[in-house]
Amino acid sequence: MPTKNQGRMAQDMKRELIGIIGQLKDPRVTGGLLTVTRLEVTPDLDVAKVYVSVMGREGGPTPVIKALNAASGHVRTEISRRMHIRKAPRFIFVEDDGAAYAAHINAMLKDLNHPEGEPLPEEDCE
Repeated sequence: MPTKNQGRMAQDMKRELIGIIGQLKDPRVTGGLLTVTRLEVTPDLDVAKVYVSVMGREGGPTPVIKALNAASGHVRTEISRRMHIRKAPRFIFVEDDGAAYAAHINAMLKDLNHPEGEPLPEEDCE
């Protein structure tokens, strides 16, 4: 499959996947902030790796990722039905910690710019 068509297929699949996840009734998935950040599909449509960012959960992202991986068969069936494709990929949900990593780097850069012993200036919250 050419890369242009593969990219378009991945974007369409991501859009449908967001809708399907929003309709799941599993209490581990509902509530809080869950974002599908990226979807990578192999050229032969065998495997799709879905990167999910999870914030605002008491137990952290682990139970959400487990619930999504448990529901991957249902998600695969729904994607196949909605997109009218014969061979839907196996979905593997993975935690995307890009936002947490960016916040960590930002905090490190703030500490780097100020010498030790000086208090950090308060930021305006307007």
